[in-house]
Amino acid sequence: MHITRFNEAPAYHPPEHYDMRCLRLQGREAGPSDTLWLGMSQILPGGHTSLDASPIEKLYFVIEGELTIETADGDTVLKPFDSCRIAPNEARALKNTTNRPVIVLLAMPLAPAGK
Repeated sequence: MHITRFNEAPAYHPPEHYDMRCLRLQGREAGPSDTLWLGMSQILPGGHTSLDASPIEKLYFVIEGELTIETADGDTVLKPFDSCRIAPNEARALKNTTNRPVIVLLAMPLAPAGK
């Protein structure tokens, strides 16, 4: 078993993420993992990511606040305990359009499928 204490979770700084604090909870620099990593993002009011796609599937789970996810299909608001999957190569932008912080969990494979 590998435990990452929240107060010891390493921060990471992905490109095109604004007014966000991202922590690695498991995998990568947070510890061993064979297939995926788990992160948590705190998105301040007005915080957002650029609309972008990657070859890696993403799973989001909202813990607190309201998260707006923009895709080619339009904007969708996720509330606490809502989750969504972003498919490989599906462009997405995360946005906090409220005056309260958003806390969201992110799970991603370590590599694209088939690699």
